[in-house]
Amino acid sequence: MIEIRSVSKWYGDFRVLDECSATVAKGSVAVLCGPSGSGKSTLLRCINRLETFDEGDIVVDGLSVSAKDTDLSALRSRVGMVFQSFELFPHRTALENINLAQMAVLKRDRDTAVERSMALLERVGLADQAHKYPSALSGGQQQRIAIARALAMDPVALLFDEPTSALDPEMISEVLDVIVSLAEQGMTMMVVTHEMAFARQVASRVLFMDQGRIIEDRDSHSFFLEPHSSRAREFLSKILRHDFVRV
Repeated sequence: MIEIRSVSKWYGDFRVLDECSATVAKGSVAVLCGPSGSGKSTLLRCINRLETFDEGDIVVDGLSVSAKDTDLSALRSRVGMVFQSFELFPHRTALENINLAQMAVLKRDRDTAVERSMALLERVGLADQAHKYPSALSGGQQQRIAIARALAMDPVALLFDEPTSALDPEMISEVLDVIVSLAEQGMTMMVVTHEMAFARQVASRVLFMDQGRIIEDRDSHSFFLEPHSSRAREFLSKILRHDFVRV
């Protein structure tokens, strides 16, 4: 489904990604974790070309991301992105935020878009908030609307870039519950997160990154039971202690 092939990227003389390779199978959930500045979000954003890369390739559902003739709008409709800062249009209601790309990109008529949007709002538990503007919604509600907006494009995969980092602690669980539900329904996902208790619950694979490199790529059970690298062991000893105390 998603193949990352020896991807490298520089910012000037700084190598932010260093020959990263990984494969995410259809219907699986890959969690990207590691210390801040390790390249997780940069790698995630390369998958739908929100970031370019200098070497290697990424193939999504048979489509080369770096090919010159790749239709980026079509790519981004097939690979949905959910950001940490929600990125909702403040002057549009929840319903209108979900309708917009369906009508502009998929060319759905308004009635069809509204029907799809309402079904998705029901799915994320926000049908009664359809006509409210983002400013009237909590952070957790806004993020669930952002997830519904991504799902409205009928993507083959979803990318989540620290989807709970901008939320108050009591709002985190309502967003994570939606992601867990998507995982149970077989949605292919890549998730950058520091929520290790959540990662342990939902991940099929864990990609642990440090200094721009993927230094561990293992099934979730094995990674949490006995990480190979000392860097991953150090990271988990700090993060898991914080995660469980907070929860």
